[in-house]
Amino acid sequence: MSLEIRRLIREMSIANPLWGAPRIHGELLKLGINVGQTSVAKYMAGRWRPPQGWKTFLRNHADGIVAMDLFVVPTISFRLLYGLLIMGHGRRQILWFGATAHPTAEWIANQLTEDCGWEQIPRYLIRDRDGAYGEIFVRRVRSIGIRDGPTSPRSP
Repeated sequence: MSLEIRRLIREMSIANPLWGAPRIHGELLKLGINVGQTSVAKYMAGRWRPPQGWKTFLRNHADGIVAMDLFVVPTISFRLLYGLLIMGHGRRQILWFGATAHPTAEWIANQLTEDCGWEQIPRYLIRDRDGAYGEIFVRRVRSIGIRDGPTSPRSP
C-alpha cells in the first residue's frame, strides 16, 4: 500500500472521529481505491483513551483511598455538634470518628494526624470543599504525603 493511501486513511480518521474502519473502507471504495478493511483499521489514527478509567482506578487504589466529611448533629438543647468521619475505601470501614462543638482547620488536621496511626498512610484523600478545611489542614495533608482531592464545587 502506498504512503499516499496510508496518509489519506489517517487524515480521514482524524477528520471524522466517529467513523470506524468499515465506513472509511466504504468511502475509499467509492473513490476507486481498492484496499482491505483490516488494512484501513491498521492505518487509522489511534484514538486517545485515558490510561485507566475511574472504576479501574478505584479497583487498583482502593486500599490507599480515604474519604472524610463533616456533618452536623443538633442536640436536644438545640446546640450543634459537628462530627468528623474518616472512612477507608479498601474495606469500606470507619477509620476515625470525632466530634466537637467548634470545628477548626487545626482540629480537623489533628484528627487526621491521629488517624494516620494505622498501619499505613493513605495515598489519596477525598473530601468536600467545606470552609472548615483551612490552610493549616491543607499544609498538614501535604506534609504527611497525602494527595488531597477535593470534590468539584456543588457536587453532592
